[in-house]
Amino acid sequence: MTEITEVPSPFCGIGTDDLTIRIDGVSLKVIENGCSVNTPLFEQAITDTSPRVEGKEVSLEIAVAKASALLKDTKLPVIGGCATDVNGMRGLLALADRSGAVVDNMNFVGARNNFLALQDSGWMNTTLAEVKNRCDLLLVVGTDLEAFAPRFFQRYLWTEAMFLEDSSQRQVIYLGTPPSGNASTSPKGNKAQIFECATSALPEVMAVLRALVKKQPIRSETVAGIAVTDLQHLADQLIAAKYSVVTWAAGALAFNQAELTVQMLSEMVKDVNNQNTRCSGLPLAGKEGDQTANQVCGWTTGYPTRTRFSRGYPEYDPFLNDSRVLLENGEADALVWVQAFNANAVPPMTNLPTIVVGRSGMTFAKEPDVFIPVGTPGIDHAGHAYRMDNVVAIRLKKLRDSGLPSTAEVLNAIEQSL
Repeated sequence: MTEITEVPSPFCGIGTDDLTIRIDGVSLKVIENGCSVNTPLFEQAITDTSPRVEGKEVSLEIAVAKASALLKDTKLPVIGGCATDVNGMRGLLALADRSGAVVDNMNFVGARNNFLALQDSGWMNTTLAEVKNRCDLLLVVGTDLEAFAPRFFQRYLWTEAMFLEDSSQRQVIYLGTPPSGNASTSPKGNKAQIFECATSALPEVMAVLRALVKKQPIRSETVAGIAVTDLQHLADQLIAAKYSVVTWAAGALAFNQAELTVQMLSEMVKDVNNQNTRCSGLPLAGKEGDQTANQVCGWTTGYPTRTRFSRGYPEYDPFLNDSRVLLENGEADALVWVQAFNANAVPPMTNLPTIVVGRSGMTFAKEPDVFIPVGTPGIDHAGHAYRMDNVVAIRLKKLRDSGLPSTAEVLNAIEQSL
């Protein structure tokens, strides 16, 4: 039994790197600095160690050969999930290039809201280090930040800052979804301001807030149950702050054309900036390897995921390359599901040939044609994963010897056998 300190997490997205893990054989126990996101994923037990073909245990070589045979004559296979580390994503893209597949990250529906706004008008975003050292007002829009990243406030707000004398004086404001706990309450007991409204009402609330920031007249007295005078006070606070940050999780904006609300947020951030104040955005992401997938796909092909290789070169389309649509309408003829982080994130149901390269412990309503259990980056092998602000690739540690291959090893073997 050993203990490893300063363990980085690939699960939470915010770059948590101070966990203490106790290792007993292949069993892990988080004994310091865990949270509701990290602890269950670190402590998940290994149940599968052998690959399966049609439900029967086989060697890795036989499973790789079967996977290769299933992909050999396909016209448009889909590689979904894309939840892996940098090297795993490199192997995934090599396989996609070789087989002419569509690559689609499982969280892309939410990420698309961000990409469409970014591609249309750009944005001004910040990093977690800037939040920690400069932010004096945090506006959380449409997201329960405590549920998304339970240690966000502890790590980046209620801690020492380079450019603030008293970080406990930071202001936290929730617009839309209220917090589920008390992490946003400052060490001195100051609670977050909450302006609650339905998520579906955020487009009109944000439109009014931006108008008030731009000093445009508003005739209504309320919007979605929030007094316009309260929104005016919020606009004044944003303008008066020295370094305000507006944060949101695009996947939580579950309404049609949510990208327009992200664009409204991003344009408001630009409007707030002047000679006396700075304002920046902070999109929340980084779970299930989504930032890593889009980063590696970006610097490999020039595009994020939702990219196809069926014509011998990468083609990006955030709508036509939706893997679920391709599976449902019969365009795809095989599914490869890659998920090395979360055993509960199983592939969608399909009658197509299915290959799963996933974390040990997955249970399926329908057994895939091939299941190859792989090690988890940051637990079973070393690796790199991008945190939510995209500026840091976290160096992940190997904690135990499980005997499981990495995602990169498996995908590279399949690609080489094609």
